Amino acid sequence: MGAAETCDRPQGARPRIGAAGESATARPAVYKTRAATPRSMTYLVPFDGSALAEAALERATEFAELTDEEVVALIVIPLDERDFAVERGWIDESERYDPDEIESALEVRIRAIASDVTIRCERPEDVSSVASVTTDVVRTIRAVAQDVDAEIVFIGSENAGRVSTPVSSVGAPVSEDPRYDVHIVRHTDDG
Repeated sequence: MGAAETCDRPQGARPRIGAAGESATARPAVYKTRAATPRSMTYLVPFDGSALAEAALERATEFAELTDEEVVALIVIPLDERDFAVERGWIDESERYDPDEIESALEVRIRAIASDVTIRCERPEDVSSVASVTTDVVRTIRAVAQDVDAEIVFIGSENAGRVSTPVSSVGAPVSEDPRYDVHIVRHTDDG
């Protein structure tokens, strides 16, 4: 091209070399795009009836009201784990262990806090003789988070994310999964 010649290519487009080594005008790239479809988020709240789990459910519900998203409250009741139920305060030492009764009682507590949430109950089987009950519960929470495509897991835990956590804590191991964000609730509204 001489100094007086003009170029037909769009401003800023680079020349490209044709098959015979000739310069050809670069054409802008055309990208096919899909219309963005709004993606529904799910907030998952593992619920064991503790004050912090109740606070986590309240917090998730507040977020959901602001964002118009779904909340799934997850109850995990290990099979044949009476000691776990006593430790969680679901039953007294002298009471009979009945997972159905525990599930019903926890559902009532959930509905008292958030009547519009979806409630899901899982009863993990002991999949490994060397895994603790807590490990089975954590495994179940992670599986459900993946199943419901949770965007955020709200965990009520005094010690999730700390350097040292008790063996019975599910907060820390659940919070380590990179597939979802985690909102840790460490305080109830009371204190």
